[in-house]
Amino acid sequence: MPEGPSVRMFHSVTCLFVGGVVQRATGNTRQVRLEQLVGLKLQQSQVYGKNLYLGFTSVCSSLGSEGPGAVIAQAQKLSDVAQVPVLGSSSKEQVMEASLPGGEREEALEDSTLSLGQSLLSRQQARLWLRFHFGMFGSVRTNEFTHAKRANKRGNWQDPSPRLVLYFPGGQFVVFYNCRIYFCGGPPTDHNSDILHSEFDRNLALRALQLARPVCYTLLNQNLFSGLGNIIKNEVLYLSAIHPMSLGCLLSVEKLQTLLDRVIQFSRGWLDNKMKGKGLKYHIYQREQCPLGHAVERAELGPPRGLRRPTWWCPVCQPAVQ
Repeated sequence: MPEGPSVRMFHSVTCLFVGGVVQRATGNTRQVRLEQLVGLKLQQSQVYGKNLYLGFTSVCSSLGSEGPGAVIAQAQKLSDVAQVPVLGSSSKEQVMEASLPGGEREEALEDSTLSLGQSLLSRQQARLWLRFHFGMFGSVRTNEFTHAKRANKRGNWQDPSPRLVLYFPGGQFVVFYNCRIYFCGGPPTDHNSDILHSEFDRNLALRALQLARPVCYTLLNQNLFSGLGNIIKNEVLYLSAIHPMSLGCLLSVEKLQTLLDRVIQFSRGWLDNKMKGKGLKYHIYQREQCPLGHAVERAELGPPRGLRRPTWWCPVCQPAVQ
């Protein structure tokens, strides 16, 4: 699953389309009616941890004063709006557009999609927010589709199917792969748990790490370390010389402070590499030996009745604390 730095990269990509009006929408999502996005203006792109948020508004109307709850309630009622022609159907307007010259046809398409999207949003008089949560191989691309790099289990070289494609004027488009899409009231306004935000609350995180609980469990708690995933967990524990199953209460405050430093430094460094188009070289994640040549151990670790994640550590560099 893409971690905080990757989703921040997705955010930077979608920011390029802010201010644009959706002319067409396609994809295999069943969580959003595609036609209800057509004609809306992408007003905002925000990120929080592992989630990307896109906010849409009507082009001509100003935002209302209704709260997030009203937005969600109205969004859920959109299925009751008078039926709108499904994209790809041959409506009378589409037949008329086909007979127009190229420039006029594009202008007519923009006018018609504007009225379609605005009519759907006019019942809300507020911003429509979508939240994107990415799967194991989720990604965002612009102006190109991804292609299969290997055959699937059936031996077919089948290209991945986009979950959502938003088309904008000028032939520009953005593609979302392997993600879940939800209506929501907007992104969180409190950034104290986002590891890549300047308001990340280190004191809150430190108190959580000091509990009688394995530190590898605490690090993956998205309520405390939003955006921190399994790769970051493995890497920062190695860089901090902490065994994954060490109980936080047995570690010194200085050791835990170092761990927090590593979380922030590694995450920001990874993001910086991504923005520069550079890859990431792992110290311990999926390695058979640590950088010092010691044999690495691997196990599926996780809280009781919780998700177990593959974990790598060096028993020499990360000795267990008794």
